[in-house]
Amino acid sequence: MGAAAGGSAGDRSSSAGSNRGAHRGALDRSLPTARRGILYGGDWNPEQWGPEVWDEDIALMRRAQVNLVTVGVFSWALLEPAPGVHSWAWLDDVLDRLARAGIAADLATATASPPAWLSRAHPEMLPVTREGATLWPGARQHYCPSSPVYREAALTLVEALARRYGDHPALEMWHVGNEYGCHVAACYCDVSAARFRAWLADRYGDVAALNQAWGTAFWSQAYHSFDEILPPRLAPTLSNPTQVLDFARFSSDELLGCYLAERQVLESLTPTVPVTTNFMGLFRPVDYWRFAPHVDIVADDSYPDPADPLAYVRAAMVGDLMRSLGDGAPWMLMEQAPSAVNWRPRNARKPPGMMRSLSLQAVGRGADGICFFQWRAARAGAEKFHSAMVPHAGAASRTFEEVTALGEELGRLREVVGTSVDASVAILLDWSSWWALEQPSHPDSTLELRAILESWYEPLYRSHVPVDFVSPAGPLGRYRVLLAPNLYLVAAEHAKRLADFVATGGTLVVGPFSGIVDQDDHVPAGPYPAAFREVLGLEVEELAPLADGEVVALTGPLAGSAGSASGWQEVIHLRGAEVLARYATGPLVGMPAVTTRSWGTGQALYVGCGLDAPTLEAVLARAWQGAGVRPLAEAPGSVGVSRRGRFCFYVNTDAAPVEVELAGSPTLVTGGELEEAAGGRVVLRLPGHGAAVVDAGGGEQS
Repeated sequence: MGAAAGGSAGDRSSSAGSNRGAHRGALDRSLPTARRGILYGGDWNPEQWGPEVWDEDIALMRRAQVNLVTVGVFSWALLEPAPGVHSWAWLDDVLDRLARAGIAADLATATASPPAWLSRAHPEMLPVTREGATLWPGARQHYCPSSPVYREAALTLVEALARRYGDHPALEMWHVGNEYGCHVAACYCDVSAARFRAWLADRYGDVAALNQAWGTAFWSQAYHSFDEILPPRLAPTLSNPTQVLDFARFSSDELLGCYLAERQVLESLTPTVPVTTNFMGLFRPVDYWRFAPHVDIVADDSYPDPADPLAYVRAAMVGDLMRSLGDGAPWMLMEQAPSAVNWRPRNARKPPGMMRSLSLQAVGRGADGICFFQWRAARAGAEKFHSAMVPHAGAASRTFEEVTALGEELGRLREVVGTSVDASVAILLDWSSWWALEQPSHPDSTLELRAILESWYEPLYRSHVPVDFVSPAGPLGRYRVLLAPNLYLVAAEHAKRLADFVATGGTLVVGPFSGIVDQDDHVPAGPYPAAFREVLGLEVEELAPLADGEVVALTGPLAGSAGSASGWQEVIHLRGAEVLARYATGPLVGMPAVTTRSWGTGQALYVGCGLDAPTLEAVLARAWQGAGVRPLAEAPGSVGVSRRGRFCFYVNTDAAPVEVELAGSPTLVTGGELEEAAGGRVVLRLPGHGAAVVDAGGGEQS
């Protein structure tokens, strides 16, 4: 059943706890970097080419110092052209060539895109949308995650692959599926409906408990047996919010169940080979806190828009999340674009240097593997205009020259491998809260968690303060400061953990519209925010979003005369908190907007409005500075800074050159120019989109 495979549905907390994979037992299935250094390569699709191209590819890989390629992600139809009939010769040849060249294989299970014969024989395995439309073959990922037909066929293929290649010298790790939920995050078919009912029975035990959790007394929605329940298909108006929330939990668990079923086969047949799949950053449909303990290596696909001024910030935030999902262990950048992608309305190329600097930024935030999609640009298919390490222009191109230079550069960073990133500040992230927040019928249904997280993360990035992410059920005690940009939904046990964190000396900063509902998406009795009223020392009488374009001024010891708020405000009454900023104009003039309260030996701050960027930065600075957190460097905000062990990474996010003054007696490892300036100062010069790695020794950067 999906619930059992994805973790107990009966556990009604909103996130899994510890991030470290307990499944590993006594076996060490970690990144193979001890032998190879930083893993470097990309997605190789030799089945799209003849053997005459394979020799050229491998020669170019060696020239670029590629040591790992992902193989076979979308090859099911070629590996199994008919039920139970396997065609191994081409993959045998490919893996043998890689082994002879000393290049490792991240071998895919090939189950991401079923062959035509399978869906033709079993059209009931095809996914169905909320509106009732069937999604047909002709693209990829055309399967219902709950389909027993799909799962059985997938496991049969996985077992055959593991038996044939489990001892192959090229095999370095297994790549299960691909980008789970990317195109089909949920299926609403009858098979999924039956699985959903079983998941609900496991979660609630009886239908009375479900009725209570779903609030089915509203709109005559009461159920008298689980057989009456359906997925939240297209309805005349708003669906039951808790039903929608539980279906999101179920759908995430079903995708995890698909992964775990394949993993179990691989573990039994190749117990020493690490197993992973590729995450997709801040991806809403899949709860990665539940997924991450079951991968030996956290891997991510990262595609920031080169035309986006915040591309580096957003990529860094995702890198910090990936490191956190692995409980601080090194992670792997499984996919990125060497230049342009093909799926935006307009696809900007990466300017010279940007591919390198984004790659080094990922290493600086904990990545021990840097890979791309894809190795050689396809000539046909939907991704033929997606950039590649070897573009259509061939090896005599800017892109391949940069790819080759990066491979040589990563080879000089072997000592970075295995080192850690230390952070005293963490951002709280909970998928159940995310799913509940972004439903309709709220005071402001335009709230998007990703945008909220980015607005809180950016000031820390530009202040060079290292940041982790953590689940409310995770290891809170290792941090000095916890930030909750939004926790709309909070389970009671998680609210207590956060209050205990403050009481024992931590600093907690809570953003607006947080602590509003419990784990069932119910509003508790009394004023908002029930989960945080006591620790924050306030009550919210009303939620009062502002009109589009409306801006109100703030005043007080924090805001000075320049602060403002837009989008959101709340009617706050103090119950022990002190005011840091009040509304100076608007309908709530004179009322609190930002507050602070001493609680136990710690501090709890509340931001009850949509602050302008400078004022939000001031709130966050007050929190981390007051907690004794030191930034990594005194550097311009346009420079991203991270540190692993004694190695500091500096990334220029602008097209203009920049200078950074360094402390101590650093040594340049790669990139930039390091010079002594007047007064004994040491200056690092970075070109536009430039990056450098500096050995700072044992001392801290000031």
